[in-house]
Amino acid sequence: MRAASAQAPNAVVLIRPHHFRPNPQTAADNTFQRETDHDVSRDAFEACTRVAEVLRGEGVRVHLFEDAGESHPDSVFPNNWFSTHAGGRVAIYPMYAPNRRGERRADIVEMLKSEYRVQEVIDYSGLEPDGLFLEGTGAMVLDHVSRIAYAVRSHRCDPVLVERFCTVFGYEPVVFDAADSDGVPIYHTNVMMCIGTDIALIGLDMIVGEARRAEIAQRIRDTGRVLVDLSAEQVASFAGNAIELRDADGERILVLSETAHRSLTDEQLAMLSASCRLLPIDVAPIELAGGSVRCMIAGIHLDPR
Repeated sequence: MRAASAQAPNAVVLIRPHHFRPNPQTAADNTFQRETDHDVSRDAFEACTRVAEVLRGEGVRVHLFEDAGESHPDSVFPNNWFSTHAGGRVAIYPMYAPNRRGERRADIVEMLKSEYRVQEVIDYSGLEPDGLFLEGTGAMVLDHVSRIAYAVRSHRCDPVLVERFCTVFGYEPVVFDAADSDGVPIYHTNVMMCIGTDIALIGLDMIVGEARRAEIAQRIRDTGRVLVDLSAEQVASFAGNAIELRDADGERILVLSETAHRSLTDEQLAMLSASCRLLPIDVAPIELAGGSVRCMIAGIHLDPR
């Protein structure tokens, strides 16, 4: 049995959408997003149900909430508006797209307070009128062990707010620029990067500047992790959008989409499997909105009551 890790929670929040669709307000800077003429709301509902069932089957504690409204097309991605942290702290984040701001839900925060030991809720959402945005663990990939916050600068990730978050929550900010092959900035750090306990997946070639690229790679290796370098094609297949959780026996599992799993080479799969068990899940309908499994999962890093 592998040792438990602060990086891998065993409880999560999922939001099951009833009227899912790709969000027109996020299409401009999310090049992972795909338009569709078909109504995929039922398929997305079933994909989210599938994730909940698979995780519960592994012994992960799943808090499944419903979104029956029609005004929040991206509500299936709760990790963008809140995060939880050891010591009983919860952060609430400011969102770039106006139609995403209503995704923040008091009932989820109240559930966290009732089921877990919450000492403090720090709400940054009031910074939206000032044009400051930081979309949670989409904008930042957090190394909970070495206390590092990796963040790609974008419309959805203001470096000033990253610094403010890191000062309050005790992380070292590592902010950098990253872009796809067309030079379009990466909209969320967690589509190109995943930090696990012993491994890290990252699309290194997307980092702007050879020196900065080498610096980030070395920073990751200095934490003792094996670095799995992803191609641009693999990042486009959401191979960087994975999350490490713990199952009922305390074993670490790497949850990723079937799209991501198919894109990985045998060598990469062997590197990852040496650290944790891989758990691919089909979430293809959700991926039309430009996010995958990791975006769907808000990990709970709080002590239960």
